[in-house]
Amino acid sequence: MLASLSLLLLCQLIGEAVVRSLGLPLPGPVLGLLLLLILLLGRDRYALLARGPLRNDGVETASKGLLAHLSLLFVPAGVGVVQKLDLLASHGVAIILILSASVVVTLLVTVLTFRLVSRLLRQQDVQ
Repeated sequence: MLASLSLLLLCQLIGEAVVRSLGLPLPGPVLGLLLLLILLLGRDRYALLARGPLRNDGVETASKGLLAHLSLLFVPAGVGVVQKLDLLASHGVAIILILSASVVVTLLVTVLTFRLVSRLLRQQDVQ
């Protein structure tokens, strides 16, 4: 489990290092996640990579452990919100309006995407 967690953190570290050194407009953890995806796909395709933390679903077990305790990762964010309550009080109305608008836009885009995919799947069934 420790080796699998280390692999997850190593992928994130490599992603951060590459993004910062190349100045890419991409979050480092996203690049690290892509690296982890490539490793996992390679492990499934090539037996040579199925060693160490990549062996016997080690990464999957570590990931499930992290997900089981995901709520603990929100504690620092909650503390940050409490520390900035004065900012929230002064800009609260604007924040609520922006959040409400983004929820509406997200719902509309989701509905439109669902309708488009549904229509495309229906056309495939007819052909």
